[in-house]
Amino acid sequence: MTTTTETSPDLPGRTATAGRARTPRRSTPASVAICIAALAVVGVASLCIGNRWVDPLALLDASHPDHVFMDARLLRTGVGALLGAAFGVAGAAMQGLTRNPLADTGLLGVNAGAAFAMVAGITYVGAGTIGGYIWFGFIGAGVAAVAVHLIASLGRGGATPAKLVIAGAAVTAALSSWTTAILLMSRETIDATRRWQVGSVAGKQTDALLTALPFIVVGFVLVLGSARVLNALALGDDLARGLGRNTTRDRLVVGLGLVLLVGASVALAGPIAFLGLLVPHLVRMQVGGDYAKVLPLSAAWGAVLMVGADTVGRFVLPPSEIQVGVMIAVIGAPLFLVMIRRGRLGSL
Repeated sequence: MTTTTETSPDLPGRTATAGRARTPRRSTPASVAICIAALAVVGVASLCIGNRWVDPLALLDASHPDHVFMDARLLRTGVGALLGAAFGVAGAAMQGLTRNPLADTGLLGVNAGAAFAMVAGITYVGAGTIGGYIWFGFIGAGVAAVAVHLIASLGRGGATPAKLVIAGAAVTAALSSWTTAILLMSRETIDATRRWQVGSVAGKQTDALLTALPFIVVGFVLVLGSARVLNALALGDDLARGLGRNTTRDRLVVGLGLVLLVGASVALAGPIAFLGLLVPHLVRMQVGGDYAKVLPLSAAWGAVLMVGADTVGRFVLPPSEIQVGVMIAVIGAPLFLVMIRRGRLGSL
């Protein structure tokens, strides 16, 4: 039974349906090396660049006058890398779970559900700590994901990729409207969530990171350990069941990992959109469609994009900063359009 679950992504049946995005452009070691180099570059830039240039050696010298700035930027860089990895791997898993190349935690209502539940919790229950935010984020993300799937399952054909996108867009629009309505009724909630709403990794405290970290780690374990499951689901439910998979159980496990990743990440930094949609396609262009490669590289490139966007946002409009959620949309939208024009998006 075990051998039937180790499905190669290069099975003839899959290769026949693969689009251009399945064809690797370079070897996996080369892609990993490029990713590590990019992560090192954006990491050093994030430590040095801000409202003032800081010598990176200040990080190692506690008596250096800029050491306190370096400590703050080190935490900010770490938070950005962690959450970028979470959104990147969540987007890849969401696309594999739904077999939809346009799937994204933002597009399918999960981000909006977490945001709505948090705003409602702040307004009506008095949630005021990251611990409270996380639980409301989990509830909202989970309910929204289930609601989108149930709505898409109605009618003939079940939850097809097109119906999931339409249902996700409708649920996202409804939840976003309700979130705005609550905010308009409560000035205190607007003040509490103003920066969080656009997505930001600035000003996070160590205790907030430590509160969210266990949930994100468990989410990583569940999703990164599901590469074979996603490879099997990519073949279609009938063939996956023929290979011995319990598709209902598999989807529940991956879905739980997604809710943990997205719920904790949105609670910590806000509803970051676009990253989870863009990164998996960039990775597939490099290494093909095997989720054993796509998931970890999506985590790494998600970290690169998040830290890089946060760094760019600090100096493009001085003396103010542009929040990372805005910068990712500014950078990601043109890049995504270029990918569409070149036909890099297609079947998973």
